[in-house]
Amino acid sequence: MPSLEDALQESRTAYEEHVRTCRQCHFDMSPCAVSKHLLRAYNNARRAQARPNSAMR
Repeated sequence: MPSLEDALQESRTAYEEHVRTCRQCHFDMSPCAVSKHLLRAYNNARRAQARPNSAMR
């Protein structure tokens, strides 16, 4: 099972890579549904890491 730090880093990397390569996100400067989903996953991982009694620790 990945640690919270690993999950946070993976979700951030996935989001940043998508935004760099997606035509709509990068060139049109308008977030697509995939980027919104990836950002939500990143924010959830960040919140989970901030919680003192996380289930994955």
